[in-house]
Formats: sequence, structure tokens, C-alpha cells
Amino acid sequence: MRILVLGATGYLGTHVAERLRTLPGAAVFVGGRSLAADARVDLAADRPQDLAAALAALAPDAVVNCAGATGGDAVTLAEVNARGPAVLCAALRDAAPGARLVHLGSAAEYGPTDPAVRVTESAATRPAGPYGATKLAGTVAVTASGLDAVVLRVGNPVGPGAPPTGLPGRVAALLAASLADAGDDTEAVLRLGDLSAHRDFVDVRDVAWAARRAVTAEGPLPPVLNIGGGDARPVRELVRTLADAAGFRGRIAEEEAGGSARSAQVSWQCSDITAARDALGWSPSHSLGASLAALWAAARPRAHTDEGVPAR
Repeated sequence: MRILVLGATGYLGTHVAERLRTLPGAAVFVGGRSLAADARVDLAADRPQDLAAALAALAPDAVVNCAGATGGDAVTLAEVNARGPAVLCAALRDAAPGARLVHLGSAAEYGPTDPAVRVTESAATRPAGPYGATKLAGTVAVTASGLDAVVLRVGNPVGPGAPPTGLPGRVAALLAASLADAGDDTEAVLRLGDLSAHRDFVDVRDVAWAARRAVTAEGPLPPVLNIGGGDARPVRELVRTLADAAGFRGRIAEEEAGGSARSAQVSWQCSDITAARDALGWSPSHSLGASLAALWAAARPRAHTDEGVPAR
């Protein structure tokens, strides 16, 4: 099986490509802007005909699109999250119409939801900002393409390698910096924004497993499948658990001015993952505690003795 992964050097893409490489007999190719990529692809700028030529040369049986922008201005978000999937679908129709497309969407596409409700794929989509809106536009492009395609609408990913552009990775980086500067000082303060929101956290390795299941599933799949932990967890719990894993003994201070606009607009987020369980035989296998332990193990400062042996 020939599988092309777009965005394979990003947070989600790295784990997805690694998981797909464990498929017996699979040949996994990387598409991106890097000179080392198997296919030179820039979804934000390529013309459909140019991308079609690259796809025809690889002749993939499946394409997994992990490319996406989580930050930047509205133009950047639109180019990558909305235009990118539309161009990809147009190119696939020309060059590899029989290939399965697995596209990674976002639970931000739902926008504000009622507290204590697990949102199903049929729920109204009312994104609260440019990120969710552009991700939704990408989803619409995929589901309306006529291709053998599925959108995995991912909750809040967490786990090893989480980037500082998201809260888990940012907190891990702040904890690493604090411990490097102050050690286990009880007077240290970790300053964050409002942590009152609830989010559906899902381990990045479980997302990768869902992508693999979607690539190999027989027959047509539902157009959209929620991929989440299936529970809304307090963001404060995530921060406190990560701080405990790091051995941080200082104080966590919530400062209203530092909160994100999305947290204020979307105070609760939880996905119903029944459809993914039924269609893919998938369910999350990592607890939030295990995800955060793995995140910290990858992010913590590495102290060394003079001999180059880890000090602890």
C-alpha cells in the first residue's frame, strides 16, 4: 500500500507517519516544502494541476492530510486550512480519484456548545474564530469532493512533542524554564491565563492510531468522525497534573488578561466518539495522566554531570 502523508513534519503528522510505517507492506511517502520530501507540495500556494502532477508520479493508494495552521493571521489560516484541502481534492480527482483521503479537521469547527453535552458529528457548526472557520471550510471542501474521503475531527491533542503554540506544550515549556532557573523553589510562580474552560483532550498517539484505522478500513466511511477522549476535562486539571509530573512546587497564578479569546467564547468542549468506535473499531487508549507524563518526559530539561551521565 502506497500512502502519502502531508504535513508529516508537524506535531500530528510526525506521529501519524510513524504509526503508518508500522503497517505491513506499506510504503509511506512524505509530502511538503522540504527539499527532503518525497513530493514537493505546498498546499497554500500550489496550483491544482501542479499538485496533480506530483500525485500522479507517486500513485498513492491513500493520502493523509495533516497539514494545517493553528496560528497566524486570517490570511495564513485561510491559505493553509481552507484553500489547501480544496486544492488537494481537486488534484486527487484528476490524478488519483480512487485514493482514500483522510483529512485531519478540528473540534474547533463546532464552536460554542452546551455544557455537559457530548457533541455528535451532526451537531451545528458555529466556529468562534478564524481558526475554526477555516478548518470548517476545509472540511466542507473534503466532504463535498465526491472522493473516498473522511474527516477526522480531532479534539485537543496532547502528548509527547506538543508544540508551545498550544496550551499543553506551552505549559511544559514554562515548567522546564522555571525548573531550570529556580529548581524546586516553592516561591516560583507559573503565570497563565484563565483556566476555567473544559476541553476534550486526546493523546496524539491515539489520533495517529485513528488515522491508521481510517486508511485501512474497508468500504466507505462516514464523512466526518469525531476523534477525542470522549470526556470534558477541566483545563486546570491538565495544568496541575502536568505541574505535578514536573515536580513543580511553586504557585500557579491565573491572570484574566492572559486568557485566550476562544476560552472565553468556548467554555465547554466534548465530543461524542461513538461513530468512530463503530466505523473504525477505534477508541482512545491513553489516559490524560499518561499523556501528560509522556509530554513531560519529552520536554523536561536534561541535567547532566561532568561525565555526560544524566544527573537524575
